[in-house]
Amino acid sequence: MTEQLFERPSSVAGSRALPQPSATGGVAHVVLPAYNEEGSLPSLLARLAQTARTERIVAWVIDDGSADRTAEIAAAGEPGLDVRLVSHPRNLGLGQAVQSGIRAVLAAADPDDFVVVMDADDTHDPAMIAEMHRGLDAGSDVVICSRFVEGGDDSTVPPFRRLLSRGAAVTFKRALQVEGVNDFTSGFRAYRVSILARAAKHWGERLVEEQGFACMVELLLKLRHCDPVISEVPLVLQYDRKQGESKLRLKRTMGQYVKLLVRDRLAPAPYRAL
Repeated sequence: MTEQLFERPSSVAGSRALPQPSATGGVAHVVLPAYNEEGSLPSLLARLAQTARTERIVAWVIDDGSADRTAEIAAAGEPGLDVRLVSHPRNLGLGQAVQSGIRAVLAAADPDDFVVVMDADDTHDPAMIAEMHRGLDAGSDVVICSRFVEGGDDSTVPPFRRLLSRGAAVTFKRALQVEGVNDFTSGFRAYRVSILARAAKHWGERLVEEQGFACMVELLLKLRHCDPVISEVPLVLQYDRKQGESKLRLKRTMGQYVKLLVRDRLAPAPYRAL
């Protein structure tokens, strides 16, 4: 880990004894990239604590240089939930927050654990962690909460964001042809620790290079070289729960998507099997 980017978690706030593993085992390490989320984080941690009654969960709050009380809320923890804080001294962007979260989890997780990345703005339902867990148990390496399969819904999202998401979905599906994926830009996913470890061993610090929302597509593109089994479950996006303004910038994100497509076309495949 790169110490100047973030501090390794040295203590656990609001820790508890984890329940006994289910027949399939595995802890859900929930990575929450957070930038100025003091309005949403308390509710999300409380909902995660409810889910932790039936799922073994560790919540990793990646405070990306917030100027509000995000880090303080995470450090205070939540009763019934194991909360760990990783802090960036300054804002580095979503991509680096995801990268820091994955690196922190890989340093602490067991091989049969899994990683869930979800938004910290309380628009994703933690109850879906159990459904993603079942998908992994059924043989998937990556499970995506998808707005674009039967049962998915994003009707509470502002029109310009819905347009961007749908345009990106059509473009990436045609251009990239990653089997099993309809929703390339969803920020709510589960990954086997083992597949992330294989990818991290090859790419190291370059596992996530994009700074913005395109990092979620980038991670899928790199994981495809591990020949993963990918499945999707319906996502009902609860955008009406969001506190504050969106951090997505339309023109910047569109530019990142175009740059990512060009880079994917030019970048050579890994020289050895992952």
